Amino acid sequence: MTDITRSVPKLTHTGAMVALAAAVAKSEALGVPQNINIVDEGGNLLAYVRMDGAKFLSRETSLAKAISAASHRQPTSRLLPELELKLAVATNGRLTNLEGGLPILFGGACVGGIGVGSGTGAQDLEVARAALAALGADPC
Repeated sequence: MTDITRSVPKLTHTGAMVALAAAVAKSEALGVPQNINIVDEGGNLLAYVRMDGAKFLSRETSLAKAISAASHRQPTSRLLPELELKLAVATNGRLTNLEGGLPILFGGACVGGIGVGSGTGAQDLEVARAALAALGADPC
């Protein structure tokens, strides 16, 4: 009966908190308050913080980045620009190609996504990459 089930790695809430703490530390080091969302492989929210001073509307975009990265199993910036409007409309704004979303991969298996927003795209990515490094996840 092994063909009807499979074992897959899962991101735990403990792992999400490790990633969140590393992302907050990197944000603080950069001096850029951020909204940081971490979701599991199904886009379910595991951890979130809006740092003091972060743009409140970036709460929504950072969540969309995390969900998009997990759903497509690739950085959000790799999603095709010509699909930007279609993705946003078809998903009620839940998918985006804005920079700052990375999948959380272990050995190529996606266990979730992280979305960061409130800084520049480069700053958002730097914060997200710090979270992946803290987990020992595959680099993106």
